[in-house]
Amino acid sequence: MRADRVFAYGAAAGLLGDLILGDPRRGHPVAAFGRAAGAVERVLWRDHRGYGALHTAVCVGGAVSLAAVAASAVRRSRAASVALTAAATWAVVGGTTLGREARAVGRALEAGDVAGARARLPHLCGRDPQALDADGIARAVVESVAENTSDAVVGALVWGAVGGVPGLVGFRAVNTLDAMVGHRSPKYRRYGWASARLDDVAGWPGARVTAVLAVVAGSDPRGAVRAWRTDAGKHPSPNAGPVETSFAGALGVRLGGTLSYGGRIEHRPVLNGEGRAVRVGDIERAVRLSRRVGWLALGVSAAGALLRGRVAGRPAQRWGGLS
Repeated sequence: MRADRVFAYGAAAGLLGDLILGDPRRGHPVAAFGRAAGAVERVLWRDHRGYGALHTAVCVGGAVSLAAVAASAVRRSRAASVALTAAATWAVVGGTTLGREARAVGRALEAGDVAGARARLPHLCGRDPQALDADGIARAVVESVAENTSDAVVGALVWGAVGGVPGLVGFRAVNTLDAMVGHRSPKYRRYGWASARLDDVAGWPGARVTAVLAVVAGSDPRGAVRAWRTDAGKHPSPNAGPVETSFAGALGVRLGGTLSYGGRIEHRPVLNGEGRAVRVGDIERAVRLSRRVGWLALGVSAAGALLRGRVAGRPAQRWGGLS
């Protein structure tokens, strides 16, 4: 079986596994990577960009190398290759858990339990929940669903189409490392610089694919395109900008504004100023849009892998001589 077909079949099985099973409550491979990265940080940490770059190279390089060894070990068996791709896809995507956590916050808000919604919000994002009222929580959830659709689903599939299992694992390693050390706190401003920049590079294609698919899958394609073109550049993140603006336009809502991270207040530009304020019911709409975008991304990534295989002359590359 050709490598491109291995990815297509394995990614579909892995995404279906995520839909049925979601993330495991214990023993998640991403959590294991986080513990390993934390151990490396305890050895290497210095308030220095060079040590941070070394940390990034060791953690991401180690994860990609292990994935490449595993893929090489099973490459003669088409069944094992598909199974490994499926397992890697299931391990690195998180669309089902993203939707589950967003809906849990939405249910609390619908019941008038703002305190419960605040307690649940850290499962989705790192904002200070105590600084948010009900409307602010709803907006934070919609923004988090949009951004994590790219980070937790589409970006991984895009890199999987490019690099197979090492691509899937490498993207998740980069994204996880950025979440751990890539923020601008005094401790990580220098040490996490390399992880943050690498995440910007790795996330670039997935963010644009997510934005395009949100235009296609949303209820207002023109509004999504207009918001993307007008407001994406206003966002401080080069990748969150296209994603959040396309979701805002597709849903007809207004995102951005004042928020708080770790006690630090940020005044971000308003995205899609023509939209209305986010309501609690928009959380469910955002989750459904995210799910549609995820499945469309599977189709686009699988088609891209098949096309890449043909262009590169890969039809002759097979596992175990089997077609």
